[in-house]
Amino acid sequence: MNAEIIAVGSELLLGQINNTNAKFLSQQLADLGVNVFYHTVVGDNAGRLESAIKIAENRAELIIFTGGLGPTKDDLTKETIAKHLQTNLVMDDIALASIEEYFKRTNRPMTENNRKQALVLSGAKVLPNDYGMAPGMFYQKENKQYMLLPGPPKEMEPMFLKYGFSAIKSQAVEEAVISSRVLRFFGIGEAMLEAEIEDILDNQTNPTIAPLAGDHEVTLRLTAKHHNLDTAITLLEEKEKEIMAVVGEYFYGYDDTSLFKELSKRMHEKKLTLSAAESLTGGMFQETFTSIPGAGGLINGGVVCYTNEVKAKVLNVKQETIKNEGVVTATCAKELAENVAKLMESDIGVSFTGVAGPDELEGNPVGTVYIGIYHDGEARAEKLNLGGSRTSIRKRSSLYGAYFLLKSLA
Repeated sequence: MNAEIIAVGSELLLGQINNTNAKFLSQQLADLGVNVFYHTVVGDNAGRLESAIKIAENRAELIIFTGGLGPTKDDLTKETIAKHLQTNLVMDDIALASIEEYFKRTNRPMTENNRKQALVLSGAKVLPNDYGMAPGMFYQKENKQYMLLPGPPKEMEPMFLKYGFSAIKSQAVEEAVISSRVLRFFGIGEAMLEAEIEDILDNQTNPTIAPLAGDHEVTLRLTAKHHNLDTAITLLEEKEKEIMAVVGEYFYGYDDTSLFKELSKRMHEKKLTLSAAESLTGGMFQETFTSIPGAGGLINGGVVCYTNEVKAKVLNVKQETIKNEGVVTATCAKELAENVAKLMESDIGVSFTGVAGPDELEGNPVGTVYIGIYHDGEARAEKLNLGGSRTSIRKRSSLYGAYFLLKSLA
């Protein structure tokens, strides 16, 4: 079964709210083995909505609508669909009683237009709204199925989970399940990753592979479809092994994780503490790390050391290092990492020094970055040559710090 999701509401087109309903429904439909090939957003306009319905009917057996079931004049979803399908709207007594009870319970007057919310397509299966007023509907005509759901996620999501999911499942021709996982990579660009696994991408069938560029990282979404869940998972695991054999050195985690979440998890497992000396990043690394729940017991503290005086007087960077080599060097990065760990009595020290721009520093071009790591009595430094804006260089440096730490604790 192929599906299309049509979100109705001018506020979506104006960017006033995000279309989170489409994401939620796609995830749920994947568990049903239903393919979602199109998301459509249309404003509160009957003519444009009818055009969207006609287009959807040519490419999907199941069309799910969200929004436009309310009491106001711009809520026109079910009226437009009723006209298009040449059927009537009828009053659902149970829904009307529920709406009337709501107004009595809240001691508010019920206006006449609220009765409109209890109108449903004649012959439709009514989906009760346990968290709002407008009920949903599931309607079939010939080989097409139409599901109407309210727009507010707090109403739509529980309605679909409790009533909509089973309504679709009962009509599914093919008992299939879609299973997917996301592989996350850092330290390799999207173009390079695709080039490395080009043969795998060219020969993909089931599972399918979708490369996506994220926030300074790259992800691969693997999707397998099979009537047996265990077989679908096996297909995913086999494809994952094939990919890892080529680019596994850049892999760091699955699905909705992040570098900092994985670092926090790894440090919890090893019972380690961390401190940071930040010149280039100005506290960005520590701010990001401490935003992870549970990270409070992992980081002892840190120092923002922008000036050479702070590097020398607080973190004991040697004067000869500053004078003879400079602060944008591997030597300085290693001293900062080791000294901040000792100062804060931490197991690990990490440091950031470099040139974010707009000008060069000590003859080093913008984007020159050194990240120091101190662990198990040894200090080392990684050099990066990064491009982009000042903000991008600082953010990527912070991410690279988490990445290098994660790899060193493997």
